[in-house]
Amino acid sequence: MRTLVLNVDRDDDFGRKAKIQSPIIGIKDNILAANALGEVDPEDSDLNAIFYAIATYKRLVNEGKDVEVATICGHINVGFKSDDLLAHQLETVIKHTKAEEILLITDGAEDEYILPIIQSRAKITSIKRVSVKQSRNLEDTYYRIIKLLDDEKVQKQFVLPIALVLIVGAFFVLIDMASSGFGAILLTLGGYLLIRVFRWERNIAAMVHEIKSGVLTGRLSIYTFIIAGVILIASGFLAYNNTTFSSDLELLPVLSFVSNMIWGIVVAGFIVAFGRVVDIYVRDKRAPWNYWIVPFSLLTFGLISSAVCHSLYKALLNGPSGFSIGPFLTVEFIGNTSSGIMIAIIGAVTYHYIKDMYLTENREYEIEQQASGLYEKN
Repeated sequence: MRTLVLNVDRDDDFGRKAKIQSPIIGIKDNILAANALGEVDPEDSDLNAIFYAIATYKRLVNEGKDVEVATICGHINVGFKSDDLLAHQLETVIKHTKAEEILLITDGAEDEYILPIIQSRAKITSIKRVSVKQSRNLEDTYYRIIKLLDDEKVQKQFVLPIALVLIVGAFFVLIDMASSGFGAILLTLGGYLLIRVFRWERNIAAMVHEIKSGVLTGRLSIYTFIIAGVILIASGFLAYNNTTFSSDLELLPVLSFVSNMIWGIVVAGFIVAFGRVVDIYVRDKRAPWNYWIVPFSLLTFGLISSAVCHSLYKALLNGPSGFSIGPFLTVEFIGNTSSGIMIAIIGAVTYHYIKDMYLTENREYEIEQQASGLYEKN
């Protein structure tokens, strides 16, 4: 039974540094490869491993055993590409040497990740890890940290928030706003933790995928969302500039800000709904009747909310003690709220009427399709 003393160089130090072509088969070629690597980088740990493989080969030969020695090399990008190269080279070595069992020599914990690859192709009778004694614990710790950081779960839970903090902090330092950077970092971490707690990762991923596919397919809703976002931001700035903060009552600035934001929200809602309607009509070749109620709801929201906020602001101008019911009895308040209610009623009635009509058309279409299908079968 022939034994193969197999040395593994997973990150291809022999190829990158010594320009040695792998696989390296036979005692003569392995000695030449060891000398070549030793001349280029005498401190490389793979040098210890290949010399140990050579020494093991000579010892087994002296014991009268049928043995061969070989070295296989992977790729600097340790992972799938490296392991695929190692698997192909191992098959070549086994075919060439006719080995039935393997004595594995490695230079550290990282190389042992290819054990399943080797075991699926030959029987491993022994494993020897070769490393400098003083660096064994450091090397093990290093590779464990590297493997831990490669875990996708660890990356999302620990590496991602650290990366966000560094990026946000660096951004504010670059724009000479280091004093605001700490607050921005806290806001970023707070948002990240909020997303983690409510498990919004999938929703955010779905939204990003929707945006990406929308840009690639030319969906109108992607651009209407952007326009709506710009309108909301602009409305926020305008509302802030038109808000007075000198009042002793803290509720008044809030009411003023909300009142100035309402119609910006309504316009943004109209634009978003328009984009969605166009996309659905183009994609499905049908009118999206379920969006019929949206403009009525937005108008109702705008009229009633602006009337309530505006009247409440006037009623509280003199403070809670001077609260007046008069602003709620004006023609403007009654007219706006009545108009909003009437629009809501019209929207609800017409929506249910159109919904019933749409469902009836769908049923008739399905019946026609079923009838045509039965006719074709007969």
